Amino acid sequence: MTIVDDEYPTVDLSHLLPSAQSWVCLPAIERIQRIRADRWIGYPCAVAALNQLETLYAWPTKQRMPNLLLIGPTNNGKSMIIEKFRRLHPSSTSVNQEHIPVLCVQMPSEPSITRFYMALLGAIGAPFRPRQRLLELERVALSLLRLVGVRVLVIDELHNILAGNSVNRRGFLNLLRFLGNELRIPLVGVGTREAYLAIRSDDQLENRFEPMILPLWEANENCCSLLASFAASFPLRRPSTIATHDMSQYLLTRTEGTIGELAHLLTAAAVAAVESGEEAINHRTLLMANYDGPSDRRRKFERELR
Repeated sequence: MTIVDDEYPTVDLSHLLPSAQSWVCLPAIERIQRIRADRWIGYPCAVAALNQLETLYAWPTKQRMPNLLLIGPTNNGKSMIIEKFRRLHPSSTSVNQEHIPVLCVQMPSEPSITRFYMALLGAIGAPFRPRQRLLELERVALSLLRLVGVRVLVIDELHNILAGNSVNRRGFLNLLRFLGNELRIPLVGVGTREAYLAIRSDDQLENRFEPMILPLWEANENCCSLLASFAASFPLRRPSTIATHDMSQYLLTRTEGTIGELAHLLTAAAVAAVESGEEAINHRTLLMANYDGPSDRRRKFERELR
């Protein structure tokens, strides 16, 4: 595909995905909005995790269901994978009956079993009375989970279990085992390395949860493929030659190896490319990008505290 206008008489857009090609002729402000929107890029680890989630979704009901523990550093794509999975199995309503095949709930930052059941009811959209007794909350939550047809329960920020004292931690581990036995649906825990340490402290749960790790990125062929996918998805009029070993090393050094930070930097560089007229991600637009890496942000914050 090519475009023709006054500034770019003939521009070859073969470096872009078809969807990105259709956005190139939009005004700059609209292109920037497209650039800043979330995008799914199916890199190998993400596809493997999504396939495993689909396997759990299709698992026949049995007394002891398999579970998954999705582990990785903060900002390394876990939430994006879960959101993609949830969108593949959206909620629906028929004859005044809501169906929620994939329910996502976040572990409270100050964990208690009462707050967790309240979070479950909130995720379903069910009202609950203040100061409701725990046994009543449990009964209502379990009843509604069955009623709306939950087939996979995703618990994000599972590492928050460790924020409680030893009694609360033990209570939550027992709760996870109870939910799996009672509902007979797969549970998916999502969190950092600390979530794995929490699960590992219980022999029964460790045997039930299969860990899947999303490691930090390295400058290799997979990273170059990821960069090529990003470059093809941004509606820029010139090719962004970033899928190289040297560029991947440079980008991973700045972003400290997580896909969330990498996406943040590339997005900022793509915005700079549109605003400056450069129309490509390169060393110039990467330096123009409104981006500081995690360590730089911490240092700036620490200086402000002095």
